[in-house]
Amino acid sequence: MEGQQKNKEKNKYSIIVPTYNERLNIALLVYLIFKHLRDVDFEIIVVDDGSPDGTQEIIKQLQQVYGEDRILLRARPRKLGLGTAYVHGLKHASGNFVVIMDADLSHHPKYLPSFIKKQLDTGASIVTGTRYVKGGGVHGWNLMRKLTSRGANVLAHTLLWPGVSDLTGSFRLYKKSVLEDVISSCVSKGYVFQMEMIVRASRKGYHIEEVPITFVDRVYGSSKLGGSEIVEYLKGLAYLLVTT
Repeated sequence: MEGQQKNKEKNKYSIIVPTYNERLNIALLVYLIFKHLRDVDFEIIVVDDGSPDGTQEIIKQLQQVYGEDRILLRARPRKLGLGTAYVHGLKHASGNFVVIMDADLSHHPKYLPSFIKKQLDTGASIVTGTRYVKGGGVHGWNLMRKLTSRGANVLAHTLLWPGVSDLTGSFRLYKKSVLEDVISSCVSKGYVFQMEMIVRASRKGYHIEEVPITFVDRVYGSSKLGGSEIVEYLKGLAYLLVTT
């Protein structure tokens, strides 16, 4: 336990949060991160893609409360895609570990200590949140959405054998060096990006562990998953089948 505590103390966690029109969610998310990571060295890097709803103004107010060294606003002029948002955030990360999570409160910060503990216990290169093992789940989705997500995972498992139960999840903890390596070999955009990341990490032989999480459908704002994302997913699956 002492060794773990020392490791925890010298580790720093850079939490990258891409945002677009998350004015109603970002303050609560930041509050919850600070609440659940009281004895952890961390920074929050918000990559905002030119939100027209005033998200950046809220973040600037949060910087006044928590400090500009704890909350970094690294804005971009317009929507440029999830994958490039992580690359952009990674350039500004000073931690040796990087957390990626959504801003819409679908990923509850209460799970962050479990991610950190799992990594310290196992030495994993990646810890990923999963909805599809005992203790995990989804709250607030209708049956069609659940079937779509489950079906997407089953299809990907059957074809790709990645060794991870939740391929399309986007709540993960990476060793920074591992994230830099994996992200540099990814070409997908949008919904497929998370799947490509974990499949490539698995193919490269990185040690991946899972923590059960309950995914909660976004509290405010509209979901970004539609028919075009499903088409993109299937195209991405075919691409990964050929290239990994």
